[in-house]
Amino acid sequence: MVLREKQKMLIEKIGVATEKEGMQPAAARIIGLLYVSDKTDLTFEEILQALRVSKSAASNALNLLLQTNRIEYTTFTGDRKRYFRIKVANWREGFTKKMEDMTSFSQLLKEVLHERTPETKEFNRSLEELADFMTFINSQLPGLLDKWEKSREN
Repeated sequence: MVLREKQKMLIEKIGVATEKEGMQPAAARIIGLLYVSDKTDLTFEEILQALRVSKSAASNALNLLLQTNRIEYTTFTGDRKRYFRIKVANWREGFTKKMEDMTSFSQLLKEVLHERTPETKEFNRSLEELADFMTFINSQLPGLLDKWEKSREN
């Protein structure tokens, strides 16, 4: 697979952005490759060739991406290879999961506040603001998603 210069640049940009979220460098570059590749499904060998990473780095990264539900793979009858692809079709499910996680963490922060010493007033206030903001954002996001979906119908 031959990548254009613009594709290589985008893979790197996506990789850096994804690394900032805590992703390993090889996994971040695989995510970038799967977004920008002209083919939507890539084999292990195509990923190795395009990114020039070691087999172990690619294998570990693909396993991580599969476990974190960022990618999936498919097979085709008569072909023993696995074809990896980004999971963009189910972005709403991922978004909903993140909202649920935010709600859970906000509730956890509220529990923490009940156990904190009252002597750290400024820290406690900041923690309470964070928990309240997370709760607020989570309450607003479903409405925003609905509004966005309605705007796309027009």
